[in-house]
Amino acid sequence: MDRMAGKVALITGAARGQGRSHAVRLAQEGADIIAVDICDDIKDVPYPLGTEEELAVTGEMVRELGRGVVTAKVDVRDADALAETVNTAVDTLGRLDVVVANAGIVTPGLFEEQSIAEWDVTLQVNILGVRNTCIASLPHLKAGGGKSVILVSSVVGLEGASRLSSYIASKHAVIGLTKALAIELGRYEIRVNAIAPGAVANAGIPLGGIGAVTGKEATPTVTALPNQMVEPIDTSNAVLYLAGDESRYVTGTALQIDAGMATI
Repeated sequence: MDRMAGKVALITGAARGQGRSHAVRLAQEGADIIAVDICDDIKDVPYPLGTEEELAVTGEMVRELGRGVVTAKVDVRDADALAETVNTAVDTLGRLDVVVANAGIVTPGLFEEQSIAEWDVTLQVNILGVRNTCIASLPHLKAGGGKSVILVSSVVGLEGASRLSSYIASKHAVIGLTKALAIELGRYEIRVNAIAPGAVANAGIPLGGIGAVTGKEATPTVTALPNQMVEPIDTSNAVLYLAGDESRYVTGTALQIDAGMATI
């Protein structure tokens, strides 16, 4: 249980769901954690986001594993505040080795019915927020080789779907950014990969089931495997692989954790 011993990982959107799962899984393997979240609702996002209380629970779960943790309320859209938060946390924990740009939102709806405001907030969080996370982290990642950046895309970042056009556009952009950064940052021994989850059983994000995610009917043929929903731990195990030394020559890839959804 020491695959991440001596390493520090930054996870955005860490108050609950996949973000919390990533923080706990990496801590189980020995990592200290920087866990950040907006801890507030956002106008034009049609569901409640994580809270300060939930982020505190994430921090306590990491502490119970005997690992160091810094938690902070910060909006990934605020580049200056995010950079200050990361700098302060690295001063506390001593280094930064792994970045998991997990924070994201979805504003579902038919393309012609979605407002500019819905598009704007989706792109601001899902792609500029990822950009800001990487920019805030780079000075610390360049301090020594063998670092890993993991950007969270989606199975619909690899294919099309209905009623999720703004989300899909943002998640395709994450895949493109992954490939660009893998080339640019390779000379610093920084690997950059994406994960592409399918439908994740993730409380608080009302995707409306498999049909809403894929535009396909929710039938046993939607995925290649019988289980259509994956659990946060499944995506976290993928994050652990990409964060650790087992994937030392893996970069510029998008790892699907989707029960075969993208193959149907």
